[in-house]
Amino acid sequence: MKWSHWLEEWGMTSLQINASFLKMEFKPKDGDRDAAWEMYIELLTRVTTQPLPKDHGDEETALTSIYSLFGITREIIKKNKRDCLEFTKLAIIILNQKIRPFTAKWHKISVQNGFNKPEVCEEFRKDLEELQEVLIKYTDMLGDIAKIQKSERLTRLEKS
Repeated sequence: MKWSHWLEEWGMTSLQINASFLKMEFKPKDGDRDAAWEMYIELLTRVTTQPLPKDHGDEETALTSIYSLFGITREIIKKNKRDCLEFTKLAIIILNQKIRPFTAKWHKISVQNGFNKPEVCEEFRKDLEELQEVLIKYTDMLGDIAKIQKSERLTRLEKS
């Protein structure tokens, strides 16, 4: 299967990817499956895919959790080395195109004590919900790479 077809199946065609890359074969190997499984678990157990109810949680902690995905991804790639090239391609695109703009925007606001203002916290949570939509798809994509059957995937817990 070509990368373009696989991304299309997941509704992720909005990613900005070089046309020649999209024509490449998408052939995950065991290393990709191992790396995908590790990241799947990280995403599934964080605010990246789980609701953050209005009266619960803390924006700064949520931001820190999302930012930690950069280091976690790097460690997974280093551990699996060149055996996870397909995972690496996808992970770097998601980090740079989806997660980095979010963390860059909110880090600056955070260090300027922006989270002390209720209206800023409300805006953060709206932006977080938009990012979560993408990261839920990403998590499911990782589940697909890891060969977790669709019926076994639990990307988002039921809202309270």
